[in-house]
Amino acid sequence: MAAHQVKIPADDAVLEGLLVLPAGTQCLVLFAHGSGGSRLSPHNGYVAEALRAAGMGALLVDLMTGQEDQAHATRFEGQLLTHRLLAATLWAMEDPRTRDLDLAYFGGGTGVAAVLQTAAELGTKIRAVVARGGRTVLTADTLDKVRSPTRLIVGGRDEAALDLNRQTYAQLQVEAELVIIPGAGHLFEEPGALEEVARLAVEWFRRHLSAGTRAGGAHHPTG
Repeated sequence: MAAHQVKIPADDAVLEGLLVLPAGTQCLVLFAHGSGGSRLSPHNGYVAEALRAAGMGALLVDLMTGQEDQAHATRFEGQLLTHRLLAATLWAMEDPRTRDLDLAYFGGGTGVAAVLQTAAELGTKIRAVVARGGRTVLTADTLDKVRSPTRLIVGGRDEAALDLNRQTYAQLQVEAELVIIPGAGHLFEEPGALEEVARLAVEWFRRHLSAGTRAGGAHHPTG
């Protein structure tokens, strides 16, 4: 396995990232965390380690600088996160280490909106999406354009996110699942909750990346 500290130019900033590439991997999952998180977040690190153990690459990127994340005006700025995630994705498409890999997204919290908006822009170039605890409702104009099979994961005790994710799920026009983890809150800190998030992410990415499946088909709810 190779792990690299990387710097990604994004017009108005240089983004810090951690690129983890297991030997022989054929796919790369880009992480978009919510406000207050970072590439060093233990939650993201746990999921990234599960992906690595399954032979999948991961790119964990700070989509905002430290100063931006401390400022309320930019901390919840969805368009800024989307712009930065697009820059990180285009970087991965061009870098010699990752340009031939299938790409997917894992988003958490407020980062979920950026994941879905960027996936809508890039179409089938993003092969799969997993969204954990998303707290933003997107318009039908955006969700209609998502072409990536999408799994939404929500804690059963996170009532605000449950309502928002049900709205998102109802508007997606691709293969999609809404999975509710009973007893889990927004941060999935309950015993076994984060492990279940990681398991669900690995299973979804393995299904759509290793098999080369394209988006399409009907909804198949599991929760």
